[in-house]
Amino acid sequence: MLTGALPATAPGMLAVAVAGHPELDHHSHKLLPLASVGKLLLLAEVAHALTVGTLAGDEPVDLTEEDYCGGSGLLAKLSAHRWTVTDLARLTAAVSDNTATNALIRVIGLDRVNERAGLLGLERTRILDRIREPRLAHHAPTFAVGTAHELAGLAERIAGDEPWATTMLGWMAACSDRSMVPAEIPHDPEDDAVRRVAGDRTWVANKTGTDAGTRCDVGVVRGSRQVCYAVLTSCPPGHEFTMVQAMRAVGARIAALAG
Repeated sequence: MLTGALPATAPGMLAVAVAGHPELDHHSHKLLPLASVGKLLLLAEVAHALTVGTLAGDEPVDLTEEDYCGGSGLLAKLSAHRWTVTDLARLTAAVSDNTATNALIRVIGLDRVNERAGLLGLERTRILDRIREPRLAHHAPTFAVGTAHELAGLAERIAGDEPWATTMLGWMAACSDRSMVPAEIPHDPEDDAVRRVAGDRTWVANKTGTDAGTRCDVGVVRGSRQVCYAVLTSCPPGHEFTMVQAMRAVGARIAALAG
C-alpha cells in the first residue's frame, strides 16, 4: 500500500489520487483546502473561453486597487497596471500571481468559474472567494476547497486533446514551483514546451498551492507513460515540511510509473 512507503505525516492529513492507479489512492475523497491549486478552476474557464471565443486573449485588463494582493506573484511589485487576459493567465499559472488571479476572477466572475468546474465533473471542488491577504473572520474561510480524487480527474482531462486543455497544459508547463511532488521526478523544470508520451525524457506540468498548514500539488507527468496526479495535504502550521517530504515520496512512486 502507498502508506507503507511514506514518512509519518501525523498530525497532518495526506490525500493522494493518481488517475488509473487505485492502488495509490489515499483519503482521496477528503475535502481539503487547496490554496492556489484552486486557481486551476479559474484557468480552466479562461482557457475554455479563449477557445470558444467568448474571451479574447489580447483583451486589456486594467488592474484595480481591489485586485492587488500580497503573497505569491509579481504584479504587486511591478509598475505596469494594464495586462492582457493571456498575460494574466500565464502569470497565474507560472508564478501563482494573486493579483492576476483576482483580476481574472473580477473579469469572469466566480459563478462562471464554478459552473465550468461542474461541467468538468467536479462536484465538490470549488473556488469560494477571491484571494485575500489577510483573510478575516467575515470572509469565506478559505480561497478554494476540493478533493484529490476530483483534481486527479481534472488533471487527466487537462492532459487530453481538447483545444482548451492543450492551452491550459501549456500554461501549467511553465509553473515555477517544482518543490513538492516533482522534486523526486527527474525532469527539466525549464522545459515548458508540451511533450508527448513516450518521449526521450520525463516532462512535468503542474500547479501548486501553499498556505499556512496547506501544501498541494496537481499535475501531469509524461515519460514512457502518462501519469496524472493530485496530492493534497493539511496540517497544523509548522508541520508543512513533513507534509512536503510525504509529497516527494509520492513523487518517487509517480516517477517510477511514468518510466
